[in-house]
Amino acid sequence: MEAFLLQTGVTSQAVKAADFRLLFDLIIFSVITIMLFKFIDYFTRRIKRRLEEKDSSLARFIPAFERFTKGLVLFFMLATLLQSHGYSMTSIIAGFGITGLAAGFAAKETIANIFGAIAILSDKSFKLGDYISINGTEGTVEDINMRSTKIRSLDNSIVIFPNSLAANSVIKNISQIKKRRIIETVGITYDTKQIRRAVSIIEEIFASNPEVTKDCCVFVERLAESSINIKMNAAVKTNDYVKYSKIKEQILIEIVEKFRKEKIELAFPTQTLHVNKI
Repeated sequence: MEAFLLQTGVTSQAVKAADFRLLFDLIIFSVITIMLFKFIDYFTRRIKRRLEEKDSSLARFIPAFERFTKGLVLFFMLATLLQSHGYSMTSIIAGFGITGLAAGFAAKETIANIFGAIAILSDKSFKLGDYISINGTEGTVEDINMRSTKIRSLDNSIVIFPNSLAANSVIKNISQIKKRRIIETVGITYDTKQIRRAVSIIEEIFASNPEVTKDCCVFVERLAESSINIKMNAAVKTNDYVKYSKIKEQILIEIVEKFRKEKIELAFPTQTLHVNKI
């Protein structure tokens, strides 16, 4: 009986010691985890502030990065605590590995979109407000989130591209264009005797327009089936599509009006039939 009581007392003391050690370790690990969380908060705040000063779109991903980092810290701290108290981390990590593999397959597209968003913002392919073209769709970028990029197209509809698709597509950032080009062909009839004058009229129109750069080029391109084609190539000092379109409209209307004034006929498709008398 005395031996039993002695053994029970020893066991009770061992349990109490183990409980005390677990409690002590929990306090230590909690303090360390809180300190690490505070450091992460300080570090991410500084990064976010610097990105916001540079007006970088990457600033919006800092909260997600902060949560992910804290999750990793918490996982490794718990793993260390369990390992120190005799739990086998190999089996636990293996279980997490199988679960993570299944979750990875399920969230494959989501992960691809997240990395696509990071690639878009880090490469500075485009930003909010830019006018871009992706896969033949043109529009203004209205939103870039973790999953998709939203574009307001010319017909005022919203086109949504998954970030994984946008990051792997050929992107034309029209907002980065310093100037837009007017490349058009004007056909005049073969009866026209003022061919050189037609060329000089277009050159004068370009030269008199302050929105057109000085490196314009006008020349007779080729003798087509029913017209003498005059090619014009000029640059407009704007990247705004609406303003560019109005300048181009003004120039084309002015060409037509001056041609008519000087009796230079614009050509249209014609056919001449020769009928032999039998």
